[in-house]
Amino acid sequence: MSTEVPPSQRRTHLLRGAALLVTALASAGVGVAGHDLTQALRARQAVRAQLVVDSTAWSAARTRQQAVRDSIVAVVDARRLRDSLAARRYLVIALADNRISFREGDRVLFESRVASGSGRTLEQTSGGRRWKFETPRGRLVVERKDVDPLWVPPDWHYIEVARQKRLKIARLERGMTIPTANGVVAVSGNNVVLRTPQGREIPYDVGDGREIIVGGRVIIPPYGTNQRQYQGVLGNNRLYLGDGYGIHGTNNPRSIGTSVSHGCIRMRNEDIETLFRIVDVGTPVYIY
Repeated sequence: MSTEVPPSQRRTHLLRGAALLVTALASAGVGVAGHDLTQALRARQAVRAQLVVDSTAWSAARTRQQAVRDSIVAVVDARRLRDSLAARRYLVIALADNRISFREGDRVLFESRVASGSGRTLEQTSGGRRWKFETPRGRLVVERKDVDPLWVPPDWHYIEVARQKRLKIARLERGMTIPTANGVVAVSGNNVVLRTPQGREIPYDVGDGREIIVGGRVIIPPYGTNQRQYQGVLGNNRLYLGDGYGIHGTNNPRSIGTSVSHGCIRMRNEDIETLFRIVDVGTPVYIY
């Protein structure tokens, strides 16, 4: 088996050969001057030129070798993934088709249409905040299973509502009040209430589309209050994937099959109920 010589060793061998050539010419009585010196210099230049060619060829060969090695690694990794999935169940979500499938190896156990992230961007001009409503891609895991999940609206929800209604926003904090025509808006315990001049406290009844609006402003309730929790928006079941994302039901079934969500995967309530029964915590979720 032949062994490839690195450029550094090859250069050393060639330079030694050039030196031996000059020595041999001198010992044979050939002067290292005039015409003979010119020939010796040309021989050295030829050696150096060959070194450049050899070095370039060596670099190209190493690049090709690395490309082959990378492709082999990719194939091996793909086979490892296939072999690991062959023995277990997993979820696949195709965002381009807005479709989810529950699989065991190559066998499809359940399949349904979904709604996914819209890709829209929302910017808050006053605070300089920015949100991008995308469904994350890659490998996630079902971290927990929730029954009758409550939706805790992020700040962007109230900003969207205010823009749709052409209103302003006001953030309510504990210990502060916002005056109204019938009293003040305040926080009492876990509720946002209307406190009348007579001291009566009436909790606000809120929901998606039933936000607190006072004096031309959409009120943002504090986290931890009942008015910052909406029932029914996420359906009856949710597979939580972490970082605020999940696969859940919806109160807007007409959105299924489109890319309109704020990042989560929506399903028809009857479909998520079926998936909820057959998917375990720890199930891998591949989104692409």
